[in-house]
Amino acid sequence: MSRIGKKPVELPGGVTAAVSGQTIEVKGPKGIRSFTATDDVSIKVEEGAVQVHPRGTSKRARQQWGMSRTMVQNLVTGVTDGFKRELEITGVGYRAQMQGNVLKLNLGYSHDVNFEPPAGVTVSAPKQTEIVVEGIDQQLVGQVAANIREWRGPEPYKGKGIRYKGEFIFRKEGKKK
Repeated sequence: MSRIGKKPVELPGGVTAAVSGQTIEVKGPKGIRSFTATDDVSIKVEEGAVQVHPRGTSKRARQQWGMSRTMVQNLVTGVTDGFKRELEITGVGYRAQMQGNVLKLNLGYSHDVNFEPPAGVTVSAPKQTEIVVEGIDQQLVGQVAANIREWRGPEPYKGKGIRYKGEFIFRKEGKKK
């Protein structure tokens, strides 16, 4: 039995959910999100909560049960609070700034890196060494943050580069004489 799948997903005030077939659509103050579940699970909205149940006892049905419930929970969290990923820039001369909708990064290359975020994600630079990525889609927010980090990942000797806030970088010792 899935411990996660058994729990109902509570719908807070201002959030509505509608099921049509295997697709659930959640509307909230930040927007609308939808998810299409596989045929191995059934989704029902009852008494201000969403219940996910497996269809059968196969291994795949039990796997999809917990995963589908988590996806529905992420929809509800996205339309109420949204998701946020913070990045830190470390290194002499490395900085970020917003120019309109474009994130301009100075990362030690011979040119500046211009990053334009996709629709549904907002990127801001409150300080020159901080980048904040926000949106209602958890997967898209994480992917955009990973794409920004990819331009200059943290290196193990001096720790320079772009890292997630709170990320630990294993440091290596340099050459000795």
